[in-house]
Amino acid sequence: MAQQEEEQLTKTYDAALMRRLLKYVKPIRNYMILGVALLLFNSGLSVLGPILTKIGIDKYIVNHDKHGLALIGLLYLGVLVLGFAVNYARTVLMEWIGQHVMYDLRLEIFAHLQRLPLAFFDRNPVGRLMTRVTNDVQALNELFTSGLVAVFGDVFMLAGIIIAMFNLNWGLTLITLSVVPLLFIATLIFKHKVRNAERLIRVRIARINAFLQENLTGMAVVQLFNREQENFKRFDEKNRDHLEAYRKTIFYYAVFYPVVEFISALAIALIIWYGGGQVIATTLSFGALVAFIMYVEMFFRPISDLAEKYGILQTAMASSERIFKLLDEKDELAEAGDAVSTALLSRNGRWARGEIEFRNVEFSYRAEEKVLKNVSFKIDAGETIAIVGATGSGKTTIISLLLRFYAPQSGQILIDRQDIHQLPLYHVRSQIGLVLQDVFLFADSVEENIRLGDKNISSERVRQAAAEVNALRFIEKLSKGFQEPVIERGNNLSVGQKQLIAFARALAYDPPILILDEATSSVDTETELLIQEALERLMQNRTSLIIAHRLSTIQHANRIIVLHKGQVREFGTHEELMALHGIYYRLYELQFAGQERVEQRLAG
Repeated sequence: MAQQEEEQLTKTYDAALMRRLLKYVKPIRNYMILGVALLLFNSGLSVLGPILTKIGIDKYIVNHDKHGLALIGLLYLGVLVLGFAVNYARTVLMEWIGQHVMYDLRLEIFAHLQRLPLAFFDRNPVGRLMTRVTNDVQALNELFTSGLVAVFGDVFMLAGIIIAMFNLNWGLTLITLSVVPLLFIATLIFKHKVRNAERLIRVRIARINAFLQENLTGMAVVQLFNREQENFKRFDEKNRDHLEAYRKTIFYYAVFYPVVEFISALAIALIIWYGGGQVIATTLSFGALVAFIMYVEMFFRPISDLAEKYGILQTAMASSERIFKLLDEKDELAEAGDAVSTALLSRNGRWARGEIEFRNVEFSYRAEEKVLKNVSFKIDAGETIAIVGATGSGKTTIISLLLRFYAPQSGQILIDRQDIHQLPLYHVRSQIGLVLQDVFLFADSVEENIRLGDKNISSERVRQAAAEVNALRFIEKLSKGFQEPVIERGNNLSVGQKQLIAFARALAYDPPILILDEATSSVDTETELLIQEALERLMQNRTSLIIAHRLSTIQHANRIIVLHKGQVREFGTHEELMALHGIYYRLYELQFAGQERVEQRLAG
């Protein structure tokens, strides 16, 4: 969702969106029907008040009938108590419905977000996606609890009031309705102004969330480069924009409601003038006049509420549009896979031998710039392959395509001679273990960060994996061992410790294909030696792909793929590539010549 899409105006009411929203109410539609019935019943009770007042005045007060007045008073009190009970039940029920819809919708959005391709997250700020799950869903809660259903009650109440007013006196009713055009004009202006203001609020809260997420995530960089004041100024600007948008909304509401009150007072003044004359002329009872004034006050209340409901409806429609736009994004896990044999789908654990082949693969993140150009190579099962090349040559892109984080524009990628884009995504990724340079840990225990919720991986297997990558020694030194809490992003662990946990995580799944993307670049020399020892054992009977800038770490590879500007320029063993005196030879010489110069300077 680009920024310009975020700022598009939305229709006040969209029938297609409403139909989709009502699907979430369908499982609990009986409760919704009960809520509407309670609301209509409560509206009917509200209309009884002025009628009882008229009876009390004209029949009992005028005739000095204290007993009858007491009975009508008790009846009025009973109506009020019953109305309170019905309103309480309706409020609790509608809040429950709203929370139920929010619960289901948030679950669906979160589940869908986890299945979207990485390309989607490349073009959508995390803060804006968080707004979808929080603010936008909350707007829909208001629609169900105090918007959509309440409209029926307001309309029903208005209809009941108008019918009661015509029964009392059609002349007074026409005088009351004469001010409605003024109310219509005021409401029309209010709707237009509030619509724009509400749109600004939605846009600016999304900007705040996106900015906040980015800066909190990058707080170390902010503080390191002393950007606190600059970031504070930028946040202040965005926060002030949001404040100004809210101020506009407050201003419009602050003007609209007094205008409605003024029009209501004008209508009452006309009724007192005209109705008072009829009372004097004895063509209208005093009780009827009092009841009529009460009805007029009640008449303008639902109209004011309807204007407020308009704002809720407008916000909900805009929020639902953005939510459904997100939910309509292509779901990776629902992609092709029907052509896979039943035997393959029925297998658990390992099914791949580990043979990998790229056939004429081309890929670009942006249409005008190709990252991979006609890339072809084949890796036999059980081989250890290193991928080297200068920054931007396409090393990490090859891994991302193999993991189906992205799809190539042309060509095929095969595992065991099967096109991975014809396989279920889960079955492809379940065969690959990945260790990145930048390790992400969840706020959970050390053990759960290795197991990642897979109940098929026992605690013994977790411990064994940790021991194989030499992570056991530091884990056992933690106060709670494998149950030691890991704070957000693993900030209570060192970079090397997080790297070792990532190794244990990948190995606990025992994948037939192992990918190491700069996996040892962030650990110290001693830890790297321990990891290298473990890798020599673990790469046996496993296809391994290693990406590393430090060429000394990949000399033991069976073969080496040399990438240059998105193309495979060389492919062979270390000795074969050195003998070519080509790109690999120059990379190797430059790296070791640089190391020798550093060693000479340190020695000098």
